[in-house]
Amino acid sequence: WTGPTSNVLNLSSLMMRGTVVNLQLVARHGERPRAVVEVRALVDHGLEGDIHGKTKPGSRRQVLLADRGTLEGLGLRPGDLRDQITVDLAVLERLPAGTRLQVGEATLELSGPCEPCTHIGALNGVSDPVAFQETLRGRRGQLARVVAVEGAGAIRVGDPVVVRDPVPR
Repeated sequence: WTGPTSNVLNLSSLMMRGTVVNLQLVARHGERPRAVVEVRALVDHGLEGDIHGKTKPGSRRQVLLADRGTLEGLGLRPGDLRDQITVDLAVLERLPAGTRLQVGEATLELSGPCEPCTHIGALNGVSDPVAFQETLRGRRGQLARVVAVEGAGAIRVGDPVVVRDPVPR
């Protein structure tokens, strides 16, 4: 079928795909994330070498994903919001908790939006941390858990991001 409906379906499926554009690891709380080209996802822990990967199993904050377009719209760079995975996926903020993403060799399950913490403004050196925190509401990305890996669980810059089982709002 080559009518208008097929174009809508193709456009819809394209919107559910993205790319990993940056990867960052946070070694210690309060430190600037360090950019890397590859990370290893660990089931129920997060990313190897990241402070959040040391949290107790089952934590909803194992990985933070942020959309590049959202960061650019806020005048921010990858890692400024302490995101470990920066993606080019415009629908990220609209995906509900429970949505699964295939990111490289890892399957991540969204836990929900990341609420801006009280100190995120100070970490970024902004003049009005309270206003900055308010600006981030609903725009700080999505928290996720690592629920499965294939192979070594590698995630690399340039890897595809595919939305699985979405229930878009």
